[in-house]
Amino acid sequence: MRIDILSLFPDMFQATLGESIIGKAQESGFLDINVTDFRDYTTDKHNHVDDAPFGGGAGMLLQAQPIFDAMDAIDKEIDGQYPKGRVILMDPAGRKFDQDYAQELAQEEHLTFICGHYEGYDERIRSLVTDEASLGDYVLTGGELAAMVMIDATVRFVPGVLGNMASPLGDSFSNGLLEYPQYTRPADFRGMKVPEVLTSGNHQKIKEWRMRESLRRTLERRPDLLKTAKLTREQQIMLQDLKLDQDPDVPD
Repeated sequence: MRIDILSLFPDMFQATLGESIIGKAQESGFLDINVTDFRDYTTDKHNHVDDAPFGGGAGMLLQAQPIFDAMDAIDKEIDGQYPKGRVILMDPAGRKFDQDYAQELAQEEHLTFICGHYEGYDERIRSLVTDEASLGDYVLTGGELAAMVMIDATVRFVPGVLGNMASPLGDSFSNGLLEYPQYTRPADFRGMKVPEVLTSGNHQKIKEWRMRESLRRTLERRPDLLKTAKLTREQQIMLQDLKLDQDPDVPD
């Protein structure tokens, strides 16, 4: 997968995207991440990339010209090596990012993120994009942090990045539920013991325990997720038992 990022602050991405799993994935050739400073493409003699909005108003807007020219340069560079793919504008009014969205983006061969700054965008920039995305109902200084979060969550689903593809599929939210508790050695640490079932070697019992604990944790911490989670019949029965344990007066 190739990922292009348009930003006024390219140095922000080096520490985050050059380390850990994402850094290793780039070294191994699973990812090709490129950051473009679109200030390099301004035609303004003072290197400005923003201007006041027509009609007046507070703040400054990113101009269309530097973004369009930067996108043209990326298209010329890839020159058929990758499809144009999805172009994502970081915008608080966009589609809310979640695990399903990450899996969806991971199917693409090429992603481009446009990170805004200042008060907003010249509306014509939106003609370049396929997606407008947001992390949530709050405003960040710029789109860089949001883009990093989206990239980190997305590339976990790219084959080869994590090595074991069972890992991202078992993460919290991947099946609509929170992840079950996990433990490692020692089995007894300061009197806190690992549940016996996990050391029993009975894989069926372990699977059942993990399913129940995933449901229990979701019910206790994020019951809203249960409204949309696609539960099997077995999970539905487990959930009903957990609700009865939590409140015996809950009707069947």
